[in-house]
Amino acid sequence: MIWFLLYLFLEITVSVEIASAIGPFWTFVEVIVSAIAGLLLLTNFRYTFFENMQAMVNGEITPETFQNQNMAALIGAILLIVPGFLTDIVGVLLQFGVFTNLLAKRLARKHRRNTHVDTNPFHEGDTDVIDVEIIDDSGCRK
Repeated sequence: MIWFLLYLFLEITVSVEIASAIGPFWTFVEVIVSAIAGLLLLTNFRYTFFENMQAMVNGEITPETFQNQNMAALIGAILLIVPGFLTDIVGVLLQFGVFTNLLAKRLARKHRRNTHVDTNPFHEGDTDVIDVEIIDDSGCRK
């Protein structure tokens, strides 16, 4: 909830500042143009996806980069459709691979720091082992 309120505060602040500088007509034009651009990016997403797929098959990018670039392009297109200057700025930035890669590396580093993977297969107290004893009593029922 706090993140939504922070986003809402920033969106309103940025939108009011930019709208007061460019005026109501150009604000309206920007909202319409950015929504159309977002819709065009969504409808042409299959081409971006195919290009990234070819780059991954050719070994130019890793599967992780493939996933990050496609998700960023999709989220960026959706953010362009949402009215507001802050969402439009972030949506445009997400369309560029350089910004996407920097953001993905930063999030991956933060995720790795917060998760601990125990690679010792002989860890004490392993709960993945099930000890079972099967008793066959089919001969006793005759």
